[in-house]
Amino acid sequence: MKNKLLITGANGFVGRTLCAFLSHEEIQFRAVARRDNNDAVSVGSIDGNTNWSDALLDIDVIVHTAARAHILNDVCLDPLAEFRKVNVEGTLNLARQALAVGVRRFIFISSIGVNGNQSSQPFLESDQPNPIEPYALSKLEAEIGLRDLLAGSSMELVIIRPPLVYGAKAPGNFGRLIQAVAKGIPLPLGAIHNQRSLVALDNLVDLIFTCIDHPAAANQIFLAGDGEDLSTTELFQKMANALNVPSRLIPVPMWMLQSGARILGKSDMAQRLCGSLQVDISKARDVLGWTPPLSVDEALRKTARGFLDLQKVAKL
Repeated sequence: MKNKLLITGANGFVGRTLCAFLSHEEIQFRAVARRDNNDAVSVGSIDGNTNWSDALLDIDVIVHTAARAHILNDVCLDPLAEFRKVNVEGTLNLARQALAVGVRRFIFISSIGVNGNQSSQPFLESDQPNPIEPYALSKLEAEIGLRDLLAGSSMELVIIRPPLVYGAKAPGNFGRLIQAVAKGIPLPLGAIHNQRSLVALDNLVDLIFTCIDHPAAANQIFLAGDGEDLSTTELFQKMANALNVPSRLIPVPMWMLQSGARILGKSDMAQRLCGSLQVDISKARDVLGWTPPLSVDEALRKTARGFLDLQKVAKL
């Protein structure tokens, strides 16, 4: 691969693994992080005023993974404004500077939240956007801004919308899930019959890698996924099997969980656990010839091994 690559968010969950993958494939790239790092160029805070000139020198393709993502217990008075600073203003500022120096392709890692929080049938790239949360709205605004900015220009735009991304070091809800399963905490999630699409970190990285150089990816949107949907109950059971621990799930009816969550002011959490969110990845298969390299079972086993290794290191 002759492309000169720039990877933003190199210290993040996705960016770190993408950089490791490229290094393993002996592909040269320039990593960018907000803070000083021996392996990355530091640009400081990412917003509408960030100076990208040093990072963009001789760059052909940008993979923009850097973002302000979901923050547990966010105390900001105006979360949407904070998301917009990084995810909209920061992204468009980078794209404008990239366009000015002749970057050929801009790959933007968005979110399935742009489509919505739940689905009655699998989401498609062509569906009308319906973002619910501030994070997802900021991603949609960035997508729209990028399309407007690059319309008619020489720089190609590729947008990838992943659902929940999982792996050994996953933050947020999946990180809490694997901790709970590993500790054998009894959970009232044994009778949930929804369908959720997820994407293993390795599968997402493989899709990103495919989009770096594939000519048919230009100016397209792709939904990411493992190609196999699970209920919340099945996910917990498979995770327990991968960790080789008992699955301690109590079969509480969904209506009872949802009612209890409403009383406790946790309706959003109940929606994520009980609602369905499916994605159709057939466009990536048809246009790019891409298939997820890991099955769900393989990815969960790898996730479990990585998690257990991290636990061993933490105890040293």
